[in-house]
Amino acid sequence: MKIAIPLIENIGEDSRISEHFGHAPYFAFVDLKENKEYSYEIEKNPLENHSTGEIPEYMHEKGVEIMVVRGIGMKAIYAFENLNIRVIRGVDGTLKEIIVALASNNLKDQDYTVKSKFHDQGV
Repeated sequence: MKIAIPLIENIGEDSRISEHFGHAPYFAFVDLKENKEYSYEIEKNPLENHSTGEIPEYMHEKGVEIMVVRGIGMKAIYAFENLNIRVIRGVDGTLKEIIVALASNNLKDQDYTVKSKFHDQGV
């Protein structure tokens, strides 16, 4: 299963999730196997200054099946859903914590109100 997670930094598994997915400086692309083994790559966000719908389309092209985010707007959720990409909202933590929770089926979708829209992305 291919998962995308927006990150505010690129420090490996200790990287923290971004407050708002679209303006995250980085994305982690995680390949999670059924046996809970995983590999990941962290890439610079090529669409940090994007138009509506560009990031869902980019994720679709990369084969993403699940988008894990902290904050996201409804328009973006619909765009992901229209591309058959499941969105899990309201997530907090490091890349490793999120992957472990996903692998254990302990990551739940929940409401979250974005506190800061762009790069002062306090967590």
